[in-house]
Amino acid sequence: MTPILYIGNRRFSSWSLRAWLVLTKAGIAFDDRLVPLNNTDTRKALSAISPGGTVPALHIESAVIWDSLSISEWAAEHVPGLWPSHEGKRARARAAVSMMHAGFLAIRENCPMDLGRAPSPIELSGATRTEIAAMQALWHDVKSVDGPWLFGDWSIADAFFTPVAARFQAYDIPLHAGAQAYCDTLLADEDYLLWHHAAQAETFPNPYENTL
Repeated sequence: MTPILYIGNRRFSSWSLRAWLVLTKAGIAFDDRLVPLNNTDTRKALSAISPGGTVPALHIESAVIWDSLSISEWAAEHVPGLWPSHEGKRARARAAVSMMHAGFLAIRENCPMDLGRAPSPIELSGATRTEIAAMQALWHDVKSVDGPWLFGDWSIADAFFTPVAARFQAYDIPLHAGAQAYCDTLLADEDYLLWHHAAQAETFPNPYENTL
C-alpha cells in the first residue's frame, strides 16, 4: 500500500510539517490527508487514525507511526541519507533534533506557528527570549561550513528547525546574522514553499486569534 500521512492544518501544525518535509525529501511516495484541528469532532477523528490521538500519523502496511521523530526514523531506515553520513555529524544532528523534539517549550507557547500571519512583533516572555538565544547558540555550535544546511547536506535536522524559522519570521524576531542566513535558507526551500502555498489556501479558523 502507498503510505498515508495524516496531517493537521498546514498553517498551524508544525509537527505535521516536519514529517511531511522528511518524507518529501526522502522521495518516498505517500498520500497526505488533512484532519482539521480544533473542530468538535477532531478528537474522534484523531482517535480513529492515531493510537496517540495526534497528527502527524503515518499509516504503512504493517503499522501506524504517530510521532514526527519516529516517522523520520522510519524514513531514514529506507533512505539513510536523511541523516549525515559522517558519524560525528550524525550524532550531533540526532542530538540537535532531540533537543527540538523535547524542548523549547516557551517558544512553542509564546510563538505558535502561523504561516498565514503577517510578520509583526509581539511581547516575548523572558523564558522565550532565553530560548531564542539558546536556539541561535545551538545553530552556531553545530553549523557545518560544508553547505547552507545545518550539517552540510539537507537532513532531518533541517526539517525539525524549519517551523522555528517560520516562527521567527512571523513574529519578526531579530536574529544574529548566521541564524538569519540559516532561517532564510530553510524558508526558501522549494518543498517548504509548496507546503506554505497550500497553507495560504486554507480557510480553517485561527485558534490563536484570541490569545495573541
